[in-house]
Amino acid sequence: MTAEKEVKLLGLWASPFVIRAKIALALKGVEYEYFEENLRNKSELLLKSNPVYKKVPVLIHNGKPICESMIIVQYIDDVWSGVGPSIVPSDPFDAAMARFWSHYVDDKWFPSYDDVVNGETREAKIDASREAMAVLQPLEEAFEKQSKGKHFFGGETIGFLDIALGSYLVWIKAGEKITGLEFFDKLPNLSAWAECFWAHDVVKAVMPEVDAVVDFAKKIQAKFNSPPPPTN
Repeated sequence: MTAEKEVKLLGLWASPFVIRAKIALALKGVEYEYFEENLRNKSELLLKSNPVYKKVPVLIHNGKPICESMIIVQYIDDVWSGVGPSIVPSDPFDAAMARFWSHYVDDKWFPSYDDVVNGETREAKIDASREAMAVLQPLEEAFEKQSKGKHFFGGETIGFLDIALGSYLVWIKAGEKITGLEFFDKLPNLSAWAECFWAHDVVKAVMPEVDAVVDFAKKIQAKFNSPPPPTN
Protein backbone atom coordinates (compact mmCIF):
# COMPACT_ATOMS: atom_id res chain seq x y z
CA MET A 1 0.00 0.00 0.00
CA THR A 2 1.43 3.38 -0.97
CA ALA A 3 0.84 6.68 0.78
CA GLU A 4 -0.95 7.92 -2.36
CA LYS A 5 -3.44 5.06 -2.51
CA GLU A 6 -6.41 7.35 -2.06
CA VAL A 7 -6.11 11.11 -1.61
CA LYS A 8 -9.05 13.47 -1.92
CA LEU A 9 -9.32 17.19 -1.29
CA LEU A 10 -12.60 18.98 -0.58
CA GLY A 11 -12.32 22.67 -1.29
CA LEU A 12 -13.50 25.98 -2.68
CA TRP A 13 -11.49 27.41 -5.56
CA ALA A 14 -11.01 30.90 -4.10
CA SER A 15 -10.29 29.88 -0.51
CA PRO A 16 -6.75 30.72 0.65
CA PHE A 17 -7.03 27.85 3.11
CA VAL A 18 -7.69 25.39 0.29
CA ILE A 19 -4.85 26.94 -1.71
CA ARG A 20 -2.52 25.99 1.16
CA ALA A 21 -3.38 22.32 0.82
CA LYS A 22 -3.03 22.49 -2.97
CA ILE A 23 0.44 24.05 -2.72
CA ALA A 24 1.63 21.46 -0.19
CA LEU A 25 0.32 18.56 -2.27
CA ALA A 26 1.93 20.00 -5.41
CA LEU A 27 5.29 20.53 -3.69
CA LYS A 28 5.28 16.85 -2.74
CA GLY A 29 4.05 15.72 -6.16
CA VAL A 30 1.02 13.99 -4.68
CA GLU A 31 -1.79 13.09 -7.06
CA TYR A 32 -5.27 13.61 -5.65
CA GLU A 33 -8.93 13.85 -6.56
CA TYR A 34 -10.42 17.32 -6.06
CA PHE A 35 -14.03 18.01 -5.10
CA GLU A 36 -15.32 21.58 -5.43
CA GLU A 37 -17.80 22.36 -2.67
CA ASN A 38 -20.86 24.59 -2.75
CA LEU A 39 -20.83 26.12 0.72
CA ARG A 40 -24.51 27.04 0.44
CA ASN A 41 -25.32 23.40 -0.20
CA LYS A 42 -22.57 21.41 1.49
CA SER A 43 -22.03 17.86 0.36
CA GLU A 44 -22.72 14.89 2.57
CA LEU A 45 -19.04 14.00 2.22
CA LEU A 46 -18.00 17.37 3.67
CA LEU A 47 -20.51 17.20 6.54
CA LYS A 48 -19.44 13.66 7.32
CA SER A 49 -15.73 14.41 7.04
CA ASN A 50 -15.73 17.62 9.09
CA PRO A 51 -18.77 17.40 11.38
CA VAL A 52 -17.29 19.84 13.91
CA TYR A 53 -16.60 22.91 11.71
CA LYS A 54 -18.25 21.84 8.43
CA LYS A 55 -15.61 23.83 6.55
CA VAL A 56 -13.09 23.33 3.77
CA PRO A 57 -10.42 22.28 3.24
CA VAL A 58 -10.65 18.64 4.17
CA LEU A 59 -7.97 16.20 3.08
CA ILE A 60 -9.14 12.59 2.97
CA HIS A 61 -6.29 10.09 2.94
CA ASN A 62 -7.19 6.41 2.72
CA GLY A 63 -10.66 7.22 4.04
CA LYS A 64 -9.42 9.25 7.01
CA PRO A 65 -10.28 12.99 7.07
CA ILE A 66 -7.82 15.66 8.18
CA CYS A 67 -9.19 19.17 8.77
CA GLU A 68 -7.79 22.71 9.22
CA SER A 69 -5.43 24.02 6.56
CA MET A 70 -2.10 24.23 8.40
CA ILE A 71 -2.71 20.90 10.11
CA ILE A 72 -3.22 19.48 6.62
CA VAL A 73 0.05 21.06 5.45
CA GLN A 74 1.88 19.53 8.41
CA TYR A 75 0.26 16.15 7.72
CA ILE A 76 1.30 16.22 4.07
CA ASP A 77 4.88 17.02 5.05
CA ASP A 78 4.90 14.16 7.58
CA VAL A 79 3.32 11.50 5.35
CA TRP A 80 5.35 12.33 2.22
CA SER A 81 8.52 13.19 4.14
CA GLY A 82 10.77 11.42 1.68
CA VAL A 83 9.38 13.21 -1.36
CA GLY A 84 10.08 16.76 -2.50
CA PRO A 85 11.29 19.59 -0.26
CA SER A 86 10.67 19.61 3.49
CA ILE A 87 7.91 22.07 4.30
CA VAL A 88 8.38 22.32 8.07
CA PRO A 89 11.92 23.32 9.13
CA SER A 90 13.97 20.48 10.56
CA ASP A 91 15.41 22.67 13.32
CA PRO A 92 12.95 22.67 16.27
CA PHE A 93 13.37 26.40 16.95
CA ASP A 94 12.91 27.35 13.30
CA ALA A 95 9.84 25.10 13.16
CA ALA A 96 8.41 26.76 16.28
CA MET A 97 8.97 30.22 14.78
CA ALA A 98 7.34 29.20 11.50
CA ARG A 99 4.28 27.98 13.42
CA PHE A 100 4.23 31.14 15.57
CA TRP A 101 4.21 33.47 12.57
CA SER A 102 1.74 31.28 10.69
CA HIS A 103 -0.63 31.66 13.62
CA TYR A 104 -0.01 35.44 13.53
CA VAL A 105 -1.04 35.50 9.86
CA ASP A 106 -4.40 33.90 10.61
CA ASP A 107 -5.01 35.46 14.01
CA LYS A 108 -3.93 39.04 13.31
CA TRP A 109 -3.50 39.70 9.60
CA PHE A 110 -6.50 37.87 8.14
CA PRO A 111 -9.07 39.68 10.36
CA SER A 112 -7.47 43.02 9.45
CA TYR A 113 -7.91 42.23 5.75
CA ASP A 114 -11.56 41.24 6.08
CA ASP A 115 -12.88 44.79 5.71
CA VAL A 116 -10.96 45.24 2.45
CA VAL A 117 -13.56 42.89 1.00
CA ASN A 118 -16.53 43.80 3.17
CA GLY A 119 -16.09 47.58 3.52
CA GLU A 120 -19.18 49.43 2.32
CA THR A 121 -17.30 52.26 0.59
CA ARG A 122 -14.01 52.63 -1.27
CA GLU A 123 -12.78 54.84 1.57
CA ALA A 124 -13.58 52.11 4.09
CA LYS A 125 -11.70 49.61 1.96
CA ILE A 126 -8.68 51.91 1.72
CA ASP A 127 -8.66 52.42 5.51
CA ALA A 128 -8.86 48.66 5.99
CA SER A 129 -6.02 48.16 3.51
CA ARG A 130 -3.77 50.56 5.41
CA GLU A 131 -4.53 48.73 8.65
CA ALA A 132 -3.75 45.39 6.99
CA MET A 133 -0.45 46.80 5.71
CA ALA A 134 0.51 47.87 9.23
CA VAL A 135 -0.18 44.37 10.52
CA LEU A 136 2.26 43.01 7.91
CA GLN A 137 5.15 45.07 9.34
CA PRO A 138 6.22 42.45 11.94
CA LEU A 139 6.38 39.86 9.14
CA GLU A 140 8.62 42.21 7.16
CA GLU A 141 11.04 42.10 10.09
CA ALA A 142 10.58 38.36 10.70
CA PHE A 143 11.51 37.62 7.09
CA GLU A 144 15.13 38.63 7.66
CA LYS A 145 15.51 36.11 10.49
CA GLN A 146 13.46 33.30 8.98
CA SER A 147 14.82 33.46 5.42
CA LYS A 148 18.51 33.63 6.43
CA GLY A 149 19.16 35.75 3.35
CA LYS A 150 17.35 33.42 0.93
CA HIS A 151 14.27 33.98 -1.26
CA PHE A 152 11.64 32.42 1.02
CA PHE A 153 10.75 32.29 4.69
CA GLY A 154 11.69 28.61 4.35
CA GLY A 155 15.10 29.47 2.89
CA GLU A 156 15.83 28.18 -0.60
CA THR A 157 12.42 26.52 -0.96
CA ILE A 158 8.81 27.30 -0.10
CA GLY A 159 8.15 26.35 3.51
CA PHE A 160 5.44 26.32 6.17
CA LEU A 161 5.23 30.09 6.70
CA ASP A 162 5.51 30.79 2.97
CA ILE A 163 2.41 28.67 2.42
CA ALA A 164 0.56 30.30 5.34
CA LEU A 165 1.06 33.85 4.06
CA GLY A 166 1.45 33.10 0.36
CA SER A 167 -1.98 31.50 0.16
CA TYR A 168 -3.42 35.00 0.70
CA LEU A 169 -1.32 36.57 -2.05
CA VAL A 170 -4.02 36.34 -4.72
CA TRP A 171 -6.40 38.09 -2.30
CA ILE A 172 -3.79 40.75 -1.60
CA LYS A 173 -3.45 41.34 -5.34
CA ALA A 174 -7.24 41.48 -5.60
CA GLY A 175 -7.28 44.04 -2.78
CA GLU A 176 -4.74 46.13 -4.65
CA LYS A 177 -6.98 46.16 -7.72
CA ILE A 178 -10.01 47.09 -5.64
CA THR A 179 -8.33 49.93 -3.70
CA GLY A 180 -5.51 51.06 -5.98
CA LEU A 181 -3.03 50.70 -3.09
CA GLU A 182 0.20 48.68 -3.09
CA PHE A 183 0.22 46.43 -0.01
CA PHE A 184 3.98 45.88 -0.04
CA ASP A 185 4.93 49.41 -1.11
CA LYS A 186 6.87 50.10 2.11
CA LEU A 187 7.78 46.48 2.82
CA PRO A 188 10.76 45.68 0.56
CA ASN A 189 11.46 42.25 2.03
CA LEU A 190 7.88 41.09 1.59
CA SER A 191 7.69 42.71 -1.83
CA ALA A 192 10.69 40.69 -3.06
CA TRP A 193 9.37 37.55 -1.34
CA ALA A 194 5.91 37.95 -2.95
CA GLU A 195 7.48 38.29 -6.40
CA CYS A 196 9.45 35.05 -5.92
CA PHE A 197 6.50 33.20 -4.44
CA TRP A 198 4.09 34.29 -7.20
CA ALA A 199 6.58 33.25 -9.89
CA HIS A 200 7.11 29.74 -8.50
CA ASP A 201 5.86 27.06 -10.89
CA VAL A 202 3.90 25.22 -8.16
CA VAL A 203 2.15 28.43 -7.10
CA LYS A 204 1.32 29.44 -10.68
CA ALA A 205 -0.25 26.05 -11.25
CA VAL A 206 -2.70 26.26 -8.33
CA MET A 207 -3.45 29.97 -7.85
CA PRO A 208 -6.75 31.29 -9.24
CA GLU A 209 -6.79 34.29 -11.53
CA VAL A 210 -6.69 37.65 -9.73
CA ASP A 211 -9.60 39.08 -11.75
CA ALA A 212 -11.74 36.06 -10.86
CA VAL A 213 -11.02 36.67 -7.17
CA VAL A 214 -11.88 40.37 -7.59
CA ASP A 215 -15.28 39.36 -9.01
CA PHE A 216 -15.74 36.83 -6.21
CA ALA A 217 -14.89 39.52 -3.62
CA LYS A 218 -17.48 41.86 -5.13
CA LYS A 219 -20.12 39.14 -4.81
CA ILE A 220 -19.17 38.61 -1.17
CA GLN A 221 -19.42 42.35 -0.55
CA ALA A 222 -22.82 42.56 -2.23
CA LYS A 223 -24.09 39.71 -0.11
CA PHE A 224 -22.53 41.11 3.07
CA ASN A 225 -23.99 44.58 2.56
CA SER A 226 -27.41 43.58 1.25
CA PRO A 227 -30.39 44.39 3.48
CA PRO A 228 -31.97 41.51 5.37
CA PRO A 229 -35.08 39.97 3.81
CA PRO A 230 -38.45 41.21 5.12
CA THR A 231 -39.83 39.27 8.06
CA ASN A 232 -43.49 39.61 7.08
